[in-house]
Amino acid sequence: METRPTHAQKAVIQLRSQEWFEGRDELGLQSRSVLRSLGWSREFFTGKPVIGIANSWSELNNCNSGLKAVAEAVKRSVIAAGGLPLEFNTMSLGEELMKPSAMLYRNLLAMELEETLRAYPIDGVVLLTGCDKITPAQLMGAASANLPAIQVCAGPRIAGRWRGHEIASGTELWHYLDKYRTGGITEQDWQELEEHYACGIGTCNTMGTASTMTVLSEALGMMLPGTATIAATDTRRLAAAEASGRRIVELVQQDLRPAQIMTRAAFENALRVYTSIGGSTNAVIHLIAIAKRLRVPLTLDDFDTFARTTPMLLNVQPSGAKLLHDFDAAGGMPALMHEIRDLLHLECLTVTGQALQETVDAVSYRDAAVIFSRHEPLAPSGSIAVLRGNLAPRGAVIRTTTASAQLKQHSGPALVFENYTDLLARIDRPDLPVDANSVLVLRNAGAVGVPGLPEWGSIPIPEKLLRQGVQDMVRISDSRMSGTSSGTVVLHVTPEAAIGGPLALVQDGDIIELDIEQRTLTLHVSEEELQRRRSDWMPPRQMHGRGYPRLYAEHVLQPDEGCDFDFLLPQSEADLAFQPPIVGRS
Repeated sequence: METRPTHAQKAVIQLRSQEWFEGRDELGLQSRSVLRSLGWSREFFTGKPVIGIANSWSELNNCNSGLKAVAEAVKRSVIAAGGLPLEFNTMSLGEELMKPSAMLYRNLLAMELEETLRAYPIDGVVLLTGCDKITPAQLMGAASANLPAIQVCAGPRIAGRWRGHEIASGTELWHYLDKYRTGGITEQDWQELEEHYACGIGTCNTMGTASTMTVLSEALGMMLPGTATIAATDTRRLAAAEASGRRIVELVQQDLRPAQIMTRAAFENALRVYTSIGGSTNAVIHLIAIAKRLRVPLTLDDFDTFARTTPMLLNVQPSGAKLLHDFDAAGGMPALMHEIRDLLHLECLTVTGQALQETVDAVSYRDAAVIFSRHEPLAPSGSIAVLRGNLAPRGAVIRTTTASAQLKQHSGPALVFENYTDLLARIDRPDLPVDANSVLVLRNAGAVGVPGLPEWGSIPIPEKLLRQGVQDMVRISDSRMSGTSSGTVVLHVTPEAAIGGPLALVQDGDIIELDIEQRTLTLHVSEEELQRRRSDWMPPRQMHGRGYPRLYAEHVLQPDEGCDFDFLLPQSEADLAFQPPIVGRS
């Protein structure tokens, strides 16, 4: 359906930026003089919608390095469409260099964006995203501000090649790291890999968290169709930016806002896409956080329910064999959504201003070697499972498509690491009391415990077991793991150990049972013994006593609630209404 406004409709839309720029008093003059200082004449900017360009470019974040050029493409198309582009920089959350985790700062970026949109004369915003946590942070902030918005991603990097084959971001690194630890490759090999691994700008070229979240942004309707998978260095990336710049001006003219796009039905579409791509476990936390900003009901149980009834179709690492450029060439998101169209809400509105059905109906090509058939899928269901039991009363998650078949039902004795420092100190000791049947447990690595919920959950296989040929073990933590990782790894155990969750009570030798089919995670210790241990338990000492980390630890919610801050969630429908600033004398 076509929803573009007529000229008459455009004329009656009240731009919020007019409160700043159209006054005849000294405040109007001061505001207009800011634009004059940019070298613009009054005729250039008068009466035009102001389009903010939220750019997360930074030299600290190689994933987003291409966003300078993307911003310029957005600017020129905004001007051509009759808008006034104003670029501003935000925090750039790069997973490689930020310690302990970019996740610690996701909520801070969401706050920064929301308050920038609230405080400045902005009518609509183009969100330039890239590395993992930026995409959900921007969608959280945009949802709360609820001004017209559209998202454009940096795009995945091209694949480097080493010794005859393509290098998959992250996924390949973990594989070669194990070889390096055990002498399977030399120091020279390791240095050669480093040279070929850094193959250019852009996000990971596997279905890690960055690509998972940009794909899900498109599924939610917040990106233009087919743009999530275009490579960072492909000229179509700039064409996508141009199209998005034109479209944001129209979104302002239509007054089409995120709350009208990211509905419960749109989130259900995202859940279908999520399980069909075998996406990162991190997306569970992020989607819940975005939904809660809009008071859209979304729970852990929804993820499990939709996973059980949605086939996995995408043959991309780490759940499959291909890379992101293969997905793009295979038809990208439109082709994948066409294949599961019978499971989608095709009436959902997207940033195109049209229903999703318009995008799905236009699909004319699909590479069946990359996007499998709905009726002959890679897996019939369940790319993720939500586990519950006395070890995870409020839930834990596992990516079933990368778990080992022989470990999907497993019982073994626990080997407990008290924290990440303990893990690093002992994991490769030759006298570590561990065998292939052991269940590795890491605790005090959650949202409160670090703080920040870093990607420590993919516990390394102990070196002595790697040398014996052990490739996977059951691993359990209250932490996260990289979306590029694989293995039988149970994550986000909730409540976390640092706030007294059952994981805090596990001792070496306790039998832990994992049963993915039954969706259970059980600690075989009597309730009486657990009560005794609970009475002796003391919370760990907090590492950070001041500043933002302290604020985070005191106000962050648990993973089943999206790890947002408690004070950022709307408490009623009235809280969803945008509250403009008071424009007046200061």
